[in-house]
Amino acid sequence: MKKRIILASASQRRISLLKNWGLDFEICPSNIDEFSKYKKPSYIVKDLAFKKGSDIASKNLNCLILSADTIVVLNKQIIGKPKNKIESEKIIRQLNGSIHKVYTGVYIIDNASKKHSLFYDKAYVKMKELPESELRKLFGKHLDKAGSYAIQDTDDNFVDKIYGDYYTVVGLPHIKLKKELKKYKIIIK
Repeated sequence: MKKRIILASASQRRISLLKNWGLDFEICPSNIDEFSKYKKPSYIVKDLAFKKGSDIASKNLNCLILSADTIVVLNKQIIGKPKNKIESEKIIRQLNGSIHKVYTGVYIIDNASKKHSLFYDKAYVKMKELPESELRKLFGKHLDKAGSYAIQDTDDNFVDKIYGDYYTVVGLPHIKLKKELKKYKIIIK
């Protein structure tokens, strides 16, 4: 019998990635308060991924739950999702010409066996220094994304180079996820 898999996220990026990687899954987003007591970015993303996955696992027995959390860090400051266009403008201006880090934490739990994995990945992102006219096009465009930008959006000309796994920046570290899912006998492309 095929194992039921649940993605504990409504992120269109994560949904699209998993579909492209050939995973058959259900979507059941967690509504936890995204607050962590931790200060270290790697701990924060693992803590929030764990909380999201545990929340959905408590309501769905005999299945595998996959959850994730992503944050952007610039000069030791965590940059989350902007609340509005004004905050988006502030974030975009901060990131303009910068090199920052993106952390994605992932939690996998198999309810049936109680086997679980908790890990994170980090990538560095070098941003182009855009003129004012180009920056203005980005203000308010990605209010649902940490850092107020979307690396996968081909209309955005903001990212210059990535050091690390591209998919960590998108929201699911492909290399590490593929390796971990093999432990659960789940294969992705």
